[in-house]
Amino acid sequence: MQMLRPCVFFDRDGIVNVPPAGGARYIERPEDFQILPEFLEALRIANERGYVAVIATNQKGVATGRITPEALMEMHRRLIEVVLRNDLRLLDILINTSDDDAHPSRKPNPGMLLSAAAEHGLDLKRSWMIGDHVRDIEAGRRAGCRTIFVGPHTVPGADYLVSDMAALVEFLRQQLAEVGA
Repeated sequence: MQMLRPCVFFDRDGIVNVPPAGGARYIERPEDFQILPEFLEALRIANERGYVAVIATNQKGVATGRITPEALMEMHRRLIEVVLRNDLRLLDILINTSDDDAHPSRKPNPGMLLSAAAEHGLDLKRSWMIGDHVRDIEAGRRAGCRTIFVGPHTVPGADYLVSDMAALVEFLRQQLAEVGA
């Protein structure tokens, strides 16, 4: 029997990349997709400690016509290119483009995380969900993961709170145990 692996799930906008500017809800163009250096460092820590990493993102803008599927794929192609260029690894990028809040894979529902666990043999009890919105924390909690909220305010139900991405990197350095330790 194969041993289940722990995972660090990352939300996308605000965690992986600079959030949309000026109150915009979506990053619509690949040229506006800027990867945060702190995300790369957080991913490096997760990789070095033996965790697989998955991005789980709601992208309702596709359903509403604000983002084309091609633009979204180009953003993720660029992300994968940067990850590989930095000798890092992502196991998967999970995307829910539905605009139906009841969709089982649209956060705060845990469907993306549960599907990843089934497909990739992940141990959700030893996994983490990192996000900057209550829906990220709720999805992680419902899936049975530990959760980290990144932001200047508190979120009910989050296991840990960090003020920003730099604080997340420091938290992971101090708190993310080696797999198997």
